[in-house]
Amino acid sequence: MNPDAHKLWLAPQWAFAILLALLGMLGPFSIDTYLPAFADIARSLDATPVQMQQTLSAYLFGFAFMSLFHGAISDSFGRRPVVLWGLAAFTVASAGCALSQNIGHLILFRAMQGLSTGAGIVVSRAVIRDMFAPSQAQKVMSQVTIFFGVAPAIAPMVGGWMLVHVSWHGIFWFLTGVGVVLWIAIFRLLPETLHITQRQHFHPRNLMAGYWQLGSDPRFFLLALASGIPFNGMFLYILSAPVFLGEHLQLAPQQFFWCFLITIGGIMGGALVSGRMAGKIAPKRQIRIGLNIMLVIALVNLAANLAFKAHVSWALLPLGIFSFGWAMMVPAVTLLVLDLHPERRGMASSLQMFVGSSANGIVAGVISPLVMHSTVALATASLAMLALGQLSWAYIRHRWPEIGLKIGHA
Repeated sequence: MNPDAHKLWLAPQWAFAILLALLGMLGPFSIDTYLPAFADIARSLDATPVQMQQTLSAYLFGFAFMSLFHGAISDSFGRRPVVLWGLAAFTVASAGCALSQNIGHLILFRAMQGLSTGAGIVVSRAVIRDMFAPSQAQKVMSQVTIFFGVAPAIAPMVGGWMLVHVSWHGIFWFLTGVGVVLWIAIFRLLPETLHITQRQHFHPRNLMAGYWQLGSDPRFFLLALASGIPFNGMFLYILSAPVFLGEHLQLAPQQFFWCFLITIGGIMGGALVSGRMAGKIAPKRQIRIGLNIMLVIALVNLAANLAFKAHVSWALLPLGIFSFGWAMMVPAVTLLVLDLHPERRGMASSLQMFVGSSANGIVAGVISPLVMHSTVALATASLAMLALGQLSWAYIRHRWPEIGLKIGHA
């Protein structure tokens, strides 16, 4: 924690949470805003469904790759420069998407978006731990999740509206404008939170030593799996939205927002509960409750899809409950990850994001195309990914029972 943290931000804590949430919103806006326009983009650029899915995969793999470095670089040069350069690159890439004349160009600029977007998301986690003690950090992270949850609910509505009233190009011009506004806001408002005495020497040998220290720690890897893999049980449906919502549930593109509204409502509710739990119950118990909520609803979802034809009247509700359980446990898991090696919190945030976003890319490029044709297959894949997270956490509890035991450690 920065010893001068109390001097760096004098405005209300909720305002700081909103500022960091604005950084986090780039990710969902970059994905959710253009999903309703999939069919129109494909027609405009003469692209196949597989090529359109590659626009998602390119973004997610670019995000995963660069996530390895955003946090590590911020450990050496500070948080502000990394965020500002990332926002600048995102703005340029978004303009490139808007100007794309063929599917190859769009895939290229989507990859560039992915390479730059992670700067804000990764670094903001380290910023929180720079500024706050453990239990307070969990409350702030939960507040960030609540405010951040508004973005994915709004994004598909914005995308659907622009698709009807402007064009799919307008969606990416909108993202360009978002990048400009965020750059100005961060430049003017976000302080440098990494104390000069806490900076790491920027040298390949030092970086590799840090990656080895974290990557060879099985606690880190298992905690990253416990938070990142279950997320894909929900994210799978978001990635498959054009087929799941448009074909299975017979919703028009302008109605896609119902899925996102329910999902994000669950995330915001779970984050609110997580914040209330911070400092009151042990992180281990909070994580167990969240995982169990997800397990029960994933089983119910699979049973319902086996017994009935999916219908909009009930098929979206499991997503909201699943996301509630995920948001309730993930702030506690994230802070456990950051505190494993306190001197390398930026790098830890990078590697945690890399694990999760690599899984996202595999789900987008491989699993989603394989299972989106069937609601039963979607439900089965969702349950399987949750099971991986459950197994990771179960092993942690068995092998290192002290992790997450102290109430003040989350």
